[in-house]
Amino acid sequence: MERSAPGAWAGPARGWLAMLNERVLGGGLSSDEGGSMLRGDPAACQYDASPESTLAAIRAHAGPLLVDLDETLYLRNSTEDFIDCAQPGLLALLLLRALDALKPWRLTGGADTRDNWRVCAIQIFFPWTRWRWRAKAPFLAERHVNGELQAAVKARAEPPVVLTTGFNFIVAPLLAAMGLADSPLIAARASSFADRRQGKLRMATGELGAETLGRSLFVTDSINDLEVLRNCARPLRTIWPQARYRRALSGVYLPGEYISQVKRPGKRYIFGAILQEDFAFWVLSSIGLAANPLTHLAGLLLLLLSFWAIYERGYVDNDLIASRCESEPKLSPTFGSVRIATPAVQPWIWALLAGAAGVAILRPDKIGFLVHFALWAAVLISTYACFLFYNRLDKMTRIWVYPLLQLARSAAFIIIVPIVPVGAGALAANVLARWAPYRIYRLTSVEWPDNVRPELVRLISFVLLSLMMVCSSGPSVLLTWSALALLLWNIFKARRELYAVFKLARRVD
Repeated sequence: MERSAPGAWAGPARGWLAMLNERVLGGGLSSDEGGSMLRGDPAACQYDASPESTLAAIRAHAGPLLVDLDETLYLRNSTEDFIDCAQPGLLALLLLRALDALKPWRLTGGADTRDNWRVCAIQIFFPWTRWRWRAKAPFLAERHVNGELQAAVKARAEPPVVLTTGFNFIVAPLLAAMGLADSPLIAARASSFADRRQGKLRMATGELGAETLGRSLFVTDSINDLEVLRNCARPLRTIWPQARYRRALSGVYLPGEYISQVKRPGKRYIFGAILQEDFAFWVLSSIGLAANPLTHLAGLLLLLLSFWAIYERGYVDNDLIASRCESEPKLSPTFGSVRIATPAVQPWIWALLAGAAGVAILRPDKIGFLVHFALWAAVLISTYACFLFYNRLDKMTRIWVYPLLQLARSAAFIIIVPIVPVGAGALAANVLARWAPYRIYRLTSVEWPDNVRPELVRLISFVLLSLMMVCSSGPSVLLTWSALALLLWNIFKARRELYAVFKLARRVD
């Protein structure tokens, strides 16, 4: 198995679902997502109560009752379910990823206001979502209402006050479908950032007053609600076993989602390893021979998307085989807890369409396009077949197949475009720099080695291979702008490792 983030397989749970994020494909946490992480946190809280004792306390309490909504009265997240109604789902997901890359909420109070931006963007660009939500809310309420809690609050003479940082126009249809339309609702306004910034205590005090709040029993699942819990008469934090956090549009397939949220969560892997390493060497090795650098860059980007749609599918198979067949699988903590669409056919559709577009840009003549597109399809099929074969081998044998996968990552594009001679050395050095730590990892360690300095290995390998080219073909192979750019990029990538080596170096005499 290729390197996985350390950690055991986490079974289905509500945990923290979006760290996750690569900044390129969407990072940051909404307040609801962060709340979900804390709600799922097993750490003890002084106000913790079991569901049974909470239900008994509700029946016995004579004063006002305040109830949280998300993952308490409603066993899902209302904001995520609203966004999930946006159609077409792929365009909505791309819009959310664009927002996550720009992070406009940094100007309005931070992550607490992230959902304001997401919900407003969905309403602006997909205005029919609100109508779809009103039509779907009765079905969701019936299926995901906390039946025991619903029965307990309905049995009281006074209706409960629903206190939530969910948005009022989203929550109201759910409450009506639950038979709680008469319950007072204290919810955030989507058009105002203040409600999310100030939190539930300010909202509750403003609507009810401190005296009423001080006589209330408050039921929530979130440790984020500590301020309210501390200011009410009977604070109860209860984790409901049936509650599940489901991220919006998690059933929509988008290349890169599995890598950034399951395979390499929180590591900015797409930006760091794919764009700054694989793609950078693709560009530097070939752009010196391109007639039009801009169209060449666009074509390579499409080929990169095409290739990684299939390579990512290999990662999915890698994790599935590990979870089923290995006694101690190395899977990321988010495997099994983060729902990501992993269809079998859609990656191939993406790969073939993006590959066809890339080949059309790079090989625009009709005959050249047909031939090279057929070659590219063969590369994709061969790479995927190699990945499937690799996934089913024992770990020691994988050492000798691993370089083939790295060769595909580093050099698949040369079937479509020519490269400068020194580019071959740069691509080979990239393969060696990836294989060296992997071999050490498999032979000597249970964890990925931290001190093998792969960037420095790549720089040294590139220099040695370049010197061998000079010996065989003369110095002209290095007297190009491409050779200089490749050398400088390797030095830049290895700068920290170079500094560390020189800092630790000592004379023994």
